Amino acid sequence: MKAQIAKIKTLFEALPYIRKFSEKTIVIKYGGAAMADESLKKSFARDVVLMKSVGLNPVVVHGGGPQIGGLLERLGIKTRFVNGIRVTDDKTMDVVEMVLVGKVNKEIVGLINHYGGKAVGIGGKDGGLINARELKIKGAKMGRAGEVESINPALIRTLEDNSFIPVIAPVGCGSEGRSYNINADTAAGSIASALGAEKLILLTDVTGVLSKAGKLHSTLTPAHARRLITTGAATGGMIPKIKCCLGAVANGVKRAHIIDGRVEHAVLLEVFTDAGIGTVMAAKKELQELVTA
Repeated sequence: MKAQIAKIKTLFEALPYIRKFSEKTIVIKYGGAAMADESLKKSFARDVVLMKSVGLNPVVVHGGGPQIGGLLERLGIKTRFVNGIRVTDDKTMDVVEMVLVGKVNKEIVGLINHYGGKAVGIGGKDGGLINARELKIKGAKMGRAGEVESINPALIRTLEDNSFIPVIAPVGCGSEGRSYNINADTAAGSIASALGAEKLILLTDVTGVLSKAGKLHSTLTPAHARRLITTGAATGGMIPKIKCCLGAVANGVKRAHIIDGRVEHAVLLEVFTDAGIGTVMAAKKELQELVTA
């Protein structure tokens, strides 16, 4: 009986959040361990289905770096990175597009649908969703590695309005129909901004943004986040994630979250519980409302 009562209490804890976020868009960048571990893959798919079932509008943007790297290695195509970005020549772009759009995307769609969702897989080229251009890095030629020029969210809106769950592969389209490989965090942030999303959630393989002493920053204002970068407290792969969140918050996304995708049902824990997990970044006023809620 105690276990059953605990379950009911959990539902009551989630109820105000279900009401608050009903019909709101939540963009989730899906990657890392959450895409590799079989139990976590199932957990994530069920999370997304539940969110849609209670009235939220989840939009999934996924990565696929390890899968791309694995196929490139099997094909004998060498990979080079600049500032953590894969230099993408024409042969590599063919592999990127094949893996992201043709394989990884459809696996995610299949799993969500298996658990009762109505997912539709699309690439950034579909409906002119992600307009891209070559990424410029001083002293390097990045080839088909791209950056977002603009987002056309019309296709996503159409899918949402018809109760579908968009699952997006971050392949953009440039001039003359050229494909570009877009960083998934960057794509998710740009899409969240274009949609005016309530939340942007980045699934990572760490507990969140940490201090130099290893303590979790559960909340961050944009000013505090920028200081973490300038002082060197934030390093490595966390820097682009923080910048992604900064851009999203600056462009109308209410809250941006960096959470640990290695935790089962991480997305539900962040969205539907009082404590949440990981780090949330928002304007100071929004964080004050969060604390007093």
